[in-house]
Formats: sequence, structure tokens, C-alpha cells
Amino acid sequence: MSSVNKVILIGNVGADPEVRYLDRGVAIANFNLATTERGYVMQNGTQVPDVTEWHSIVLWRNLAEWAQQNLRKSMKVYVEGKLKTRSWEKDGQIRRKTEVVAENIQILYRPEIYRNEGAKDIKNEGANDAAETSLTADTDFNDIF
Repeated sequence: MSSVNKVILIGNVGADPEVRYLDRGVAIANFNLATTERGYVMQNGTQVPDVTEWHSIVLWRNLAEWAQQNLRKSMKVYVEGKLKTRSWEKDGQIRRKTEVVAENIQILYRPEIYRNEGAKDIKNEGANDAAETSLTADTDFNDIF
């Protein structure tokens, strides 16, 4: 029987992607993605706060170059990929880091488009952005996703 290593995240880009090139010219991009679970109030009145998790995202080759050109801090994105844990030794201690190696990424919301109403005609942004045309600056995207 086979197994499945699949991750699907929807969250906000924490900072512009950092892109570097390996010796053979292969691009690799890294950025952090924040996902937040909303807080709530329990029946006994106890307030449970929002919980934000930070995920390390890795993009390779063409996807890395695309991210360098298109992704910016605070954009809401859909990321699909697989978990990969790497380890290394530093100062005599073994370190480990678990990352999401992205295989697919889509921009769901671009805050800079909506900051200045009328500053950009989002209908001209392209066919992939057609879903964004019905969104407004007042939309609460946590209710959508």
C-alpha cells in the first residue's frame, strides 16, 4: 500500500520571497506563510485567542522565478505541495527543519490592488485573476477562506 504526503495551505505571505541560484543556475525561493485559526469564546466565557502558525515554503526552478516576480508580502495565497524535513549539523548539534516544497501556488488576494480604489483596473490583470474582480477592499477574506 502506498502513502500520501500532501499539504494544502491558504495563508498570507510573511515577506517577499528570497531567491537564490545554485551552481547550475537552478532557482530556489524561500518565504514564510502565516495561517491563522480564529479564536472563539467557549460556553463558559473563556476567550480562546487566534493562533497563527508559520510555515516555511520552498519553490524550485520556474516556480521560484515566478514567485520572485509575482509574490509580495501580505498576499493571500493557496499553496499545494509536500512536506520535506532536512537536517544538518551545526556546532556539534543536529538541526532539523520541516518545509513545504510547493508544487502549485496561486495568488488569491493582492492587497495592493485594493488599497487605492481605482488605482488599477483589475479586469486587465489577466484571466487567472478573474475571481478577484468581485472582491472589494471591505471584504473580510478570513470569512471566505
